[in-house]
Amino acid sequence: MKARWLSLLRSLKEQLPGGDLRLDSATCEAHAGDKWMAAHLPDAVALPRRTVSVAAVLRFANQHGIPVTPRGAGCGYAGACVPVQGGIVLSLERMNRIKEIHSGDFAVVTQPGVITRDLQDAVAKKGLFYPPDPASREECFIGGNIATNAGGPRCLKYGVTRDYVLGLEVVLADGSVVRLGSRTHKNKTGFDLARFFVGSEGMLGVITEATLKLLPLPPFRACLSVGFPSMAAGAQAIRAVFAGGFLPCAMEIADAFTLRAAQKRTGSNLLAGCQAHLIIEMDGQERSVRGELSAVERIIRQSSPRFVRRAFGAESCEGIWQLRREFSYALRDTGLKKLNEDIAVPRSRLEDLFALSERLQRRYRLPIACFGHAGDGNIHVNVMVDETQPGIEVRSRAVLDALFGQVLAWGGVITGEHGIGLSRKPWWDWATSPEVRSLHQTIKKALDPRGILNPGKFI
Repeated sequence: MKARWLSLLRSLKEQLPGGDLRLDSATCEAHAGDKWMAAHLPDAVALPRRTVSVAAVLRFANQHGIPVTPRGAGCGYAGACVPVQGGIVLSLERMNRIKEIHSGDFAVVTQPGVITRDLQDAVAKKGLFYPPDPASREECFIGGNIATNAGGPRCLKYGVTRDYVLGLEVVLADGSVVRLGSRTHKNKTGFDLARFFVGSEGMLGVITEATLKLLPLPPFRACLSVGFPSMAAGAQAIRAVFAGGFLPCAMEIADAFTLRAAQKRTGSNLLAGCQAHLIIEMDGQERSVRGELSAVERIIRQSSPRFVRRAFGAESCEGIWQLRREFSYALRDTGLKKLNEDIAVPRSRLEDLFALSERLQRRYRLPIACFGHAGDGNIHVNVMVDETQPGIEVRSRAVLDALFGQVLAWGGVITGEHGIGLSRKPWWDWATSPEVRSLHQTIKKALDPRGILNPGKFI
């Protein structure tokens, strides 16, 4: 700890309501990292219950030059909430109330510490729908979703988090509070500043309230679970579905390595012999969904799948999606370290990406597991590393260099969902031009001139 901070932090603790600032080692350790591999102890953890307390922390930290790292539930895979320079972790976990659900306005007003699944369930009881569905929705916070512009399987049809942000309350680095946007579904009053903070990874301000757009809840869901003898057959089926004029709610694909791991974890023989697996979900009115699913199935069968299974209704669909949710756990069961990259490529390059993965496996002698959002080209490429092997760090870095280099050459991006954070910081210069990096710096200096917000990341 920087010695001069100790007395300052004790002074701040006295200014805040009881329990809103903690200095004990257990609390600091619990807020030192996310699901990525890095961690760093903060010097204190702020646990505010109200916006006024968030403002007080930032105003104090800005005055004294103390770093502040905003934090949601810590579900990220990019190290974005690791307090690499110590200082204060500002956790929003206690700001966890849904303040209003307005059916007439199709809007929900929520604090940032609400778990995404809880928000979805709450609005669903009123016949409303909040579509973004990150894989961690059972534990992640809505504020973290906004700070990272989270996606998920349903973004194929419905879009990502930014598409549902109508308004935000944000505390800036100097402690000032701004209310941006509105609760209307159209707004062209000046710059779109509310969405400006979406995906900012805690470096421009702290989100303390969000007004989010809702949709009517689709009354019916149906799914297909399809196994293929080759990835080429799976990719052909995907192209054919789109060519047929269909836009599924979600379309997820997995490769052979992922399927072998999932088969071992679940004990199911359904995936035996499959080199690719596809999940397609349709939603809407029951009659139209049943008709569209039958038409999509006819298209799929032209690619000679090994099996096709149908599911009708929410409960049956969740049974199919449970397999998808086991993928990450199944890869962990292998005992290998999982370098989870979430690149996105133009849709036409999907088959090329899987071919690239196979070439990289052969060249660098490292297993690579690929699964993810086939419909929009956002695939989780997991380099599986045995840390006991000599020279493994050099080889794994070479794999990532080759992967990111080719993805960028295709016009893709190095992250589609998780963000830059720490994990992709080494490739930030690859992914952006000097002019773009300069623009980021200009914006950062304008909003956070002392550089206290989430320092040490890609800016």
